[in-house]
Amino acid sequence: MKAKRKRIVPVLIGIVLGILPSSGGFSQPAAPTMEQAGPHESDASFADYKFRDGETIPQLRIHYVTLGTAHRNNEGEIDNAVLVLHWTGTDGRDLLSPSYRKALFDEGRPLDSRRYYLIIPDNVGHGQSSKPSDGLKARFPNYGYGDIVDLQHKLVMETLGIKHLHAILGMSMGGMNAWQWAEAYPTEIDGIMPVVSLPVKVSGRNLLWRRMVIEDIRSDPMWNNGNYTKTPQGLVHGYELVRLMIDGVPHFQATLADTAAVNQFLNQVHHQADKVDANDLLYSLKSSTDYDPEPRLSAIQTKVFALNFSDDEFNPEELHILEHQITKVPRAQFIVQDGSGTSYGHFTMAHPELWADHVADFMRSIARPIR
Repeated sequence: MKAKRKRIVPVLIGIVLGILPSSGGFSQPAAPTMEQAGPHESDASFADYKFRDGETIPQLRIHYVTLGTAHRNNEGEIDNAVLVLHWTGTDGRDLLSPSYRKALFDEGRPLDSRRYYLIIPDNVGHGQSSKPSDGLKARFPNYGYGDIVDLQHKLVMETLGIKHLHAILGMSMGGMNAWQWAEAYPTEIDGIMPVVSLPVKVSGRNLLWRRMVIEDIRSDPMWNNGNYTKTPQGLVHGYELVRLMIDGVPHFQATLADTAAVNQFLNQVHHQADKVDANDLLYSLKSSTDYDPEPRLSAIQTKVFALNFSDDEFNPEELHILEHQITKVPRAQFIVQDGSGTSYGHFTMAHPELWADHVADFMRSIARPIR
C-alpha cells in the first residue's frame, strides 16, 4: 500500500525530543488480554436538552454500542477507552460491519476489542439516536457539529464515567468531530486519528454540493415543508449527487465502462435513496455550518495522526489544505494515501482493510503501559 506526502521532518524532530516514538524501534507495551465483551447496546437519555442555538427537546436519546471491556488503572480510572465516530448519514452499525470488525477490532488488529474498550455512538440526528424522522420532522431542533460533540462528551464523561480517552478514530464527519474534541478537551485524549477530513470550515466544492442536495430536497413540492408521505424525488436526485461525489474518479473509470454498468449503478443509487429519510439527510448536511477548527489548531495538545486519500473528491489533494494546516498543530503527522481503481475515493473510509495499517501506526504512536 503506497502512501504519499507524509509529514516527515516534524515527526523526526519529535523523535529527537522524545515527543513521538520512531516507527522502527517501537514496540507495543504488554497489557493484560481481556475476553472480548459485547457488542452491548444501550441508550443515554437527557431530559429537556438545550442545543447551542437555544432550542430544546423534552427528551433526547443517544444510542451507543460498546465493544470490549473497560480496564481500570491503579487509580480506578478507565484507561483503555477508544471513541469511534461514524460519518454523515450513517450510524454505528456500519462501524460494526464484518469488514470493520475484521480489519480493526478482531484479535490482533489495531483496535483489538480484547485490549481496548470501544465506544461507538449514533450521533444525534442519526441511527437509533433522536432524529427528525422520529416524529418531529422539520420541527426537530436544529443541531450543529458543536452539539454533536457536546453530546458525545456527555455520553463519555457523564453516562460512562470516563475522564480520559485513549484515542478517537473518526471518519469524515467523525474525523471533523475528532478535530473539535482535540480543541475543546485538550487534556482528555491521548491522540486523535481523523480520516478523510480537513481542519478548516466547509467551503468550496464541499459546501456547494451540500447546498445543492439541500436545495434539491427543499424545492421539491413533494417535500411539503418536511411533511412528505413518501420519498421526495428531490432526495433521489440529491442522492445521485452524493454518490457521484463520495466515490473516486479512478474507481468510476474502472467500474463504469459502459451504459449498462451506469444503469446498474443508478438503479442501486435509487434503491438506496428510497431508504433515506429526507429530513434526516437535510439536517445532517446543514449541521456542518458551525464547523471551523482552523483558528485554534495551534492550541491542540494531543497527538494527531491525520489520514486522507488522494482520490477523495470531498477533500481534494491538489488544494494541499491538510498539508498546509497540519504545520500549525504541534504534535501532528499526516498521510495522503494514493487512490486507485480498487479504492473508493472518500468512501474508502468504509473499507478499513485498505488503511488499517495506518491505524496500527497511530495506536503505536500513542501507546503507553496499561496499569
